Amino acid sequence: MFHFTIGMDPNLARIGPFVLAWHGLLTAFAIVLAVVVIYREFARRGLSLEKFDGLAFWTIIGGILGARLFYVIDHADYFVDHPLEAFAIQEGGLAVYGAVIGGFFTVLLLTRLFGYPFGQVIDAIAPGLILAQAVGRIGCLINGDAWGAPTDGPFSLTYTHPDALLPSSLHGVPTHPYPIYDMAMNLMIFGVVVWLNRRRLPAGTTFAVFALLYAVTRFVISFVRQERIWFWGLQEAQVVSLVVLAVSAVALFILLRRRQPSTEPLTAD
Repeated sequence: MFHFTIGMDPNLARIGPFVLAWHGLLTAFAIVLAVVVIYREFARRGLSLEKFDGLAFWTIIGGILGARLFYVIDHADYFVDHPLEAFAIQEGGLAVYGAVIGGFFTVLLLTRLFGYPFGQVIDAIAPGLILAQAVGRIGCLINGDAWGAPTDGPFSLTYTHPDALLPSSLHGVPTHPYPIYDMAMNLMIFGVVVWLNRRRLPAGTTFAVFALLYAVTRFVISFVRQERIWFWGLQEAQVVSLVVLAVSAVALFILLRRRQPSTEPLTAD
């Protein structure tokens, strides 16, 4: 029986109207960690680092905007009545799929502008991205903005702090430990993509596998999460997962049929 109580204040400090939350701090750390991991992967692959800073900066901006947009859309009923809070990113509320999709299209644009090979770049980004997702979920675990449904099972989380972001009706109620499940899946996928990046595969294969694995695992574990139902009994993340699964499976099939491994030099760290 593993029942954990989360009683931490999700906010670290308040300075006037500004709130520094654990989620914001851990998101910032996750971004820095991702940039370091991706930088090393660029260097290992022999990709030019001349324009890396610009690529990283604008991809982060695109990812954050996409993450917040997806979150606001999924919680539209709340933000219609609290429109200014849609900009309070530092307090939490970033949708992982929004970050991935926003960042993906930003990279698609930037690789064309900067002259980078798109397939190699997204493969280089994959390990840093999924590791950052795992770290970011620690912030969700603390502030309760990615809550599970109520459970009487052997593994649960109970939030007791009044400022926890899950619905007030769930304060003090054992819920499925969704953030922990998601972290575990992310770390598993991280191991897979690191291993794949050491193999000679067609450029883009690692990212396609990452997207496919994340779509499958996210779809499954979302059944223990409590979120607004879109249709067919599915949540936003599950609907997006089905689309991502289909697209990534087709992309992977096409890439593997080419049977032309990537030409960049692969060296051990």
